[in-house]
Amino acid sequence: MKISGDWISQPGTQALCATLTAAGYRALFVGGCVRNALMARAVTDIDIATDALPEIVTKIAETAGFRVVPTGIEHGTVTVIAQGVAHEVTTFRRDIATDGRHATVTFATDIAQDAARRDFTMNALYAQADGSIIDPLGGLADLQARHLRFVGEASARIREDYLRILRFFRFYAIYGDSSRGIDPEGLAACAENLEGLADLSRERVGAEMRKLLAAANPAPAIASMAQAGVLAQILPGASPRALAPLMHLEAGLAPDWQARLAVIGGENLTEALRLSKAETVTIMRIRDEIGSTVTPAALGWKFGAQVAQAVVLARAAMLEAPLPIGWQSEITRGVNAALPVTAADLMPALQGTDLGKRLREIEARWLASNLYLGKAALLA
Repeated sequence: MKISGDWISQPGTQALCATLTAAGYRALFVGGCVRNALMARAVTDIDIATDALPEIVTKIAETAGFRVVPTGIEHGTVTVIAQGVAHEVTTFRRDIATDGRHATVTFATDIAQDAARRDFTMNALYAQADGSIIDPLGGLADLQARHLRFVGEASARIREDYLRILRFFRFYAIYGDSSRGIDPEGLAACAENLEGLADLSRERVGAEMRKLLAAANPAPAIASMAQAGVLAQILPGASPRALAPLMHLEAGLAPDWQARLAVIGGENLTEALRLSKAETVTIMRIRDEIGSTVTPAALGWKFGAQVAQAVVLARAAMLEAPLPIGWQSEITRGVNAALPVTAADLMPALQGTDLGKRLREIEARWLASNLYLGKAALLA
């Protein structure tokens, strides 16, 4: 089996591989670029594994006229920019010690050792420069079946880096087959090792949850997280109950991880996931408006199209209610509306705090009318 694509045939990519192999070393595409190419998904990052040491990769690449950046040289990784294309080139490695967050590695010359330290079998696939697949661990069959499976013993892989628990659910949401269900061994290993999540930085947890919730349909993965106790571990008080209904209502719309997080809920989201101030404001607005009676048009005027859409969808999912008729056009109407009365219409009769109070009263009446009252009625 071979892979193909614009990314693999780029002149700079082929030139880098040819340069390494001409010097007597291996140059193998690995990980996400191979996985995504096999699944006909976009390839955004090119990772190359080699048996050449980092300093040798650097010397070979610079001699060929490529620019080299020592982005992770202590872990055996250098970034080689060949004809404008960045490639992460990493020496074959094997772990010699781990603490659940970071691994101490030593370099290897055996592809089997390099494959054995990876997280999932579908990420342990390699390809030569011509696209020919090398499958040292049987990951190709798993990928074709969309079966996400840990390399070797699941618990051992997790104890090397507890973030792999969250990656397990994220990759299942994106690459797994929800109709066959999640891998039971992997799920059990996550449940057995979930205390290790407490040692991870909140930034890493938050980054994984953003990616998971941005998947096309994260509901089965989030439900499995709840089943294993992982969801309660990272987001106490969160519930997956309304997420599947939200996915149904979202059909055809772009994924919105903030709306999804709002319906899952949880205590102290800002701290638990290290949300930014802007993210927190958006999510809290969605959650606050779920129980309100503010119309779609009024939501569009107050918060803009994205938040208004999130509120309408989340409200229907949480309350198990149908979407309002014409809700999208109503949001658009609200976004394009303007309050008919301005401060100038009330001056000079009103000034200062009296002016502000009167404007707020008029705005409240206008919103309560679903943005239909005109200037004359509002000033009456």
